[in-house]
Amino acid sequence: MPQRNDRHLTQEQLRHLIESGDIDTVVTAFTDMQGRLQGKRFHAHHFLDHVAQDGTEGCDYLLAVDVDMNTVEGYATSGWDKGYGDMEFVLDWDTTRRVAHQPGTAMIQCDLVWPDHRPVYASPRGILRHQLDRLAERGWKAYAGTELEFIVFENTYEDAIERDYHGLTPANRYNVDYSLLGTARIEPLLRELRNSLYESGLNVESAKGECNFGQHEIGFLYDEALVTADNHAFYKNAAKEIAATRGESLTFMAKYDEREGSSCHIHLSLRGEDGSLVFTDPDRPGGRSELYEQFIAGVLATAADFTLLYAPNINSYKRFADGTFAPTTIGWGQDNRTCAVRLVGHGAGARMENRVPGADVNPYLALAAMIAGGLHGVEQQLTLEAPIEGNAYDSDKPRVPNNLAAAREAFHSSAAARAALGEEIVDHYTNMADVEIRAFGAAVTDWERRRGFERL
Repeated sequence: MPQRNDRHLTQEQLRHLIESGDIDTVVTAFTDMQGRLQGKRFHAHHFLDHVAQDGTEGCDYLLAVDVDMNTVEGYATSGWDKGYGDMEFVLDWDTTRRVAHQPGTAMIQCDLVWPDHRPVYASPRGILRHQLDRLAERGWKAYAGTELEFIVFENTYEDAIERDYHGLTPANRYNVDYSLLGTARIEPLLRELRNSLYESGLNVESAKGECNFGQHEIGFLYDEALVTADNHAFYKNAAKEIAATRGESLTFMAKYDEREGSSCHIHLSLRGEDGSLVFTDPDRPGGRSELYEQFIAGVLATAADFTLLYAPNINSYKRFADGTFAPTTIGWGQDNRTCAVRLVGHGAGARMENRVPGADVNPYLALAAMIAGGLHGVEQQLTLEAPIEGNAYDSDKPRVPNNLAAAREAFHSSAAARAALGEEIVDHYTNMADVEIRAFGAAVTDWERRRGFERL
């Protein structure tokens, strides 16, 4: 396999950098259910002498815990009754990169297998790989880009904890959407993010302000879907680490407050294995191929089924509000930002934009869901409905599930999801939703205290 770009490292280059003393730490990382990088830091020479050949392991509870790392019940793969054994980390040498913001550090992202070398089916990276394999069987490759928004605060993460996340100071005090003045206010952070991420092997495009106070977005060039997901996971982790070193913090919550939420619009297109365009046909209306229209129709037909993978947390659903540029209805439009699916570009740039996911999304799961949904449309030869003209918020189209419980039920009962992903994966991620719903149901919120402390 060729290097992903000339800023990634080959196995031999990594060895040379370790032997010369330029790299002294190697991180092995995988992405967990919540989309976070987890793993280990190795002394570089131990990595060369042992891990590079023999691999390493981690407890199987890492794909069976909640966001607070609590052990929870209900997972078939892991539990007290199974003894919490190990998973093996399989190094994907194609992902080898410098971690530019950490001195002398390189990272390799991993797949997960059991000790008998069976794939760990609940691994998000493995789930996406399976859907990419389904495309490859048909001679297609997926290309994707993710647009990830975040909110920056002048507080440290530790200060935010001490304040119980109340009264934090956003980096901008007004709407800075496309504002050069607004981005200049925090350009030291944005510049460090852009340059560090580029040095770490990401193809950085630009930074821009967004609508909420202190809200910004850094854009990256599209790439093969697995590369994009790997870069997305690295970016979220690096952005938090870099902000922390500057005495700042940032959040990828889908809905931090009552103003605009943070999205993760996902752009997706298919090409032939030889690079040929398969989404375009100049002889058809709109220049869209029949494959493209069936694919879009499938994504729409399964949108409710897969919303759990697009919006995986309780907070995700607070973002779906009319008139906020977050979709509430399931329909498509040509360059229409009120729709769940927006078609943009033409020719080689023709692609669909899924506007349902928020910034808290796990990119591997969301891309897997889009591919699975699209293939459902192709296999069933679905016909694409007419586009929404005008305001999709006022349309009579089906609604995006508006809470985690509704999305959980749609996913759990979906024949399309079970056929595409497998029974085990659907049950595993259904349990993840159940864990979150139970935890939220047991929590007493600030809203309840404010309304009930004195007046009830």
